[in-house]
Amino acid sequence: MSRISQYIALAGTITPKRGVLLLLIGLMLIENGLALCTPWIAGQLTNTILTDSSDSIFSYQQILGIWFLIIIVQTIFGYFHGVLSSTTSERMLTRMRNRIYTHLQSLPLSFHNERKHGETLALITNESAIISFFVTGTLISILPQLLTAAGAVLCVALISPLIASLITFLVPIFFIAIKLLGRQIRPISKKLMDQYAATFSLAEENLGALALIKASNRERHENQRFTASNERLFNLNAQYIREQGRLAPVIKFLATSIVLLILFLAGEHIASGAISTGEIVTVVMYGMLLTQPISRLADIYGQIQRTRSAADKLLDVLHLAPEDLDGGPPLQTVDGTISFDRVCFSYPGRTTIINDFSLSISKGELIAIVGENGSGKSTIAHLLMRLYSPDKGTITIDGTDISSVSLNSLRRQIGYVQQNVMLFNTTVKDNIRFARPDASDEEILKAAHASHSSKFISELPGGFDTIIGDHGVKLSGGQKQRLSLARALLMNSPILILDEATAMFDPEGEIAFLQENRPAFQQKTVIIITHRPASLQLADRIIHIDKGRLVHIEEPALAKNSCHSYNLQDSYLPSQSAQPNFS
Repeated sequence: MSRISQYIALAGTITPKRGVLLLLIGLMLIENGLALCTPWIAGQLTNTILTDSSDSIFSYQQILGIWFLIIIVQTIFGYFHGVLSSTTSERMLTRMRNRIYTHLQSLPLSFHNERKHGETLALITNESAIISFFVTGTLISILPQLLTAAGAVLCVALISPLIASLITFLVPIFFIAIKLLGRQIRPISKKLMDQYAATFSLAEENLGALALIKASNRERHENQRFTASNERLFNLNAQYIREQGRLAPVIKFLATSIVLLILFLAGEHIASGAISTGEIVTVVMYGMLLTQPISRLADIYGQIQRTRSAADKLLDVLHLAPEDLDGGPPLQTVDGTISFDRVCFSYPGRTTIINDFSLSISKGELIAIVGENGSGKSTIAHLLMRLYSPDKGTITIDGTDISSVSLNSLRRQIGYVQQNVMLFNTTVKDNIRFARPDASDEEILKAAHASHSSKFISELPGGFDTIIGDHGVKLSGGQKQRLSLARALLMNSPILILDEATAMFDPEGEIAFLQENRPAFQQKTVIIITHRPASLQLADRIIHIDKGRLVHIEEPALAKNSCHSYNLQDSYLPSQSAQPNFS
């Protein structure tokens, strides 16, 4: 499919219904049609004033009355056109944002990890707005503008075919001038889109890290970074305006030249008696009316180039294949036996993270995975949930290759708690039941109690109805993790992954949580990614990995003995001598 066809297809998915488009075009045609009446009325008024009014079709007062009536009708239709156009533009923008957001959510996690969030958000804000405005504010107006120009030329031809022929001959000069003078607009437009995304990304990133910036006394430095980025955005905008501005004077000059040429030729016609004074007024006014759509060509050309740059960015994303959430048969009721068989994986542009990894986990087993930072611990969890797909090897649950089942059914079987807790700016209750919107209050309370969240929730101003702010900013780190644990426990999935899920618990709280949930864990297959001694003490096996390879497994008895060497009450980390040996 050609790029033009892709543009048309994109516009086709967001444009309003045909009836709305036809109504918009109809209103504009009526407006422009009434505008074509004005030069004729002016000519009639001139003839009435300069000649014997008894020879005129209408009297002086009647002509003024008709003119005033046309102005009233024009104003009414202009109002309805403006309201309908703005409403339609907003509806298009809403539909486009919905489509882009839905598609972005459907893309694999790897897409989002490879891009700044601000760049992604710019697709929903800046690029969408540019396309929406272009369709309703520019594209729809092209046909009425062209018809107005054609009507003006036709009306001139009825009075003076010679002048009309000359105008028609000069029109291609406008297009040639626009093409030559506007060659730099498109590359500047692309740079402008990129810089807008970069500036938006920087603002989004810094506002998200505001606490760190303040704690590090980096406000001035970050202000300078944003100011520099915003200045680059301003310079590109200024360059775009200059390039666009070069077109306007030239087009205006050419359009004015046509009017002057009409006056010159009209003077010859008046001298020869070929046309009357009223007709020359009509011709001149039609010439002036003709300059309006021609002068708009410069703006339209610049908007087309800017819209093409925005559409290219959107199409590049919209053409990416989404995750097929329902593709494949559903994963049936899970017992929880997991097997990794010679799994290899690497992120794009990086060395291998998981290398020939094999591991079998029995139903109801609780294992702890330990290793240095960057050794691939969290990646193993991501592969199990198919947030990423292995480059080689297979992963099975109860003997079923997870790549052959639907993503929805797979992820419903796995509860996941990550170290970087994701919470939403809503109530405690809504955050807990995020994955199970139909959960009852009793089930939510039970999950909160199991995660040892009940006490601190009861002390919040609104209890379970307390709004916790963006990313749970009104809570402590430990409280955030408890809510995340409650959310995972509420899912009641047969497989549970705790990725440093108790990292912000105090020692007593961690021990109490693990002891409290030991009976519930026995009914699940639990994978704990941790360095925490209390969690290691709970494990049936400790899996040591290094550079994506399984290097050592501590069996149950050995694991228990190893964990007893940790001082659970006095320290959160194993002593140096107790650190896992990866050699």
